[in-house]
Amino acid sequence: MPDRFRITPGWARRLAQEGICVATLLRRAGLPDRLFEQERIQITTSEIFALWRAIAELAEDPGLGLRLGIELRFERSHPLAIAGVCSRSFDDALQRIARYKRLTCPEEVRVRRHGQEATVEFHFPEAEATEPDIMVDVGLSWILNVARRGSDGAIRPLRVELVRAPAGRKRLEGHFGCPVRFGAGRNALVFRDVDLDRPFVTHNEELATMIGAQLESELGRRNWDADLGERVRRSLRGGLAGRRPTLEEVAKELGLGTRSLQRRLSESGTTFQALLEEVRREMAHRHLQQPNLEFNEVAFLLGYEDTNSFFRAFQGWEGKTPSEWRSGFGSGPDQDVRK
Repeated sequence: MPDRFRITPGWARRLAQEGICVATLLRRAGLPDRLFEQERIQITTSEIFALWRAIAELAEDPGLGLRLGIELRFERSHPLAIAGVCSRSFDDALQRIARYKRLTCPEEVRVRRHGQEATVEFHFPEAEATEPDIMVDVGLSWILNVARRGSDGAIRPLRVELVRAPAGRKRLEGHFGCPVRFGAGRNALVFRDVDLDRPFVTHNEELATMIGAQLESELGRRNWDADLGERVRRSLRGGLAGRRPTLEEVAKELGLGTRSLQRRLSESGTTFQALLEEVRREMAHRHLQQPNLEFNEVAFLLGYEDTNSFFRAFQGWEGKTPSEWRSGFGSGPDQDVRK
């Protein structure tokens, strides 16, 4: 799953309604000044964390995250939110949300049943830092709102578990309608296990099917795009033999337009040039393991115009010359043979 959160210009409008200066927000988060003017806005996990931390610092209301969660999303008619409340049951809603969240971000919704309890947690596979508290508030409040809307208020959590130190207990317990346990080992909503099987009064099979078909179609395209990088690699491996394959040639082989291939690779978090360098590095290792191949032959097989170009590229990858790498090949357990 590529490390890309997809957001919309609606974020800027909604935050401005809260009195947050968007220009100040972006500067504080270390993000581009014109971020919300882009046609497609995609940021990494570390950047979304920085954005939410800056929102928390600039917001006048410490309960902003809870209120935003109640809105289901900034985009009130978002298909994911509708798919949730139109589901057959709370468990069905959670499974749909977990499946389709992959369309917009590298964020997992984890649902676990244990005894008479069921927990709902969010997990960020690409995170290198702790999730900002305001993000926790938004996510858990959003899940609870799906449960409340779908069950007409019948589903109530047993407790909320938060990693953070005690703060704002009254506000949090008032919002979630249950005890809050601070200093926990996770950020989670805990429900009765039987609540997951509670039917939703908002169940609309026709609408759920229609939206599900739309989301499944997009998910199928995303899964195809996720494999696109490997298909490009295979094409490059076959084409690297005394020449450098071009973007146009690979796109034609894959049955895509040049711009379409570039766009889909970008959405997957990579580029044609990055994949070319990756394949060249991989194949350089393989060729250098063959002592009968001269360096000029390796350079030719990798599509470089001359040996010096190959040497410069290899030193950039490994921090050593091809000769040094070859002489050290197989000399220790840490040597990267990349077979």
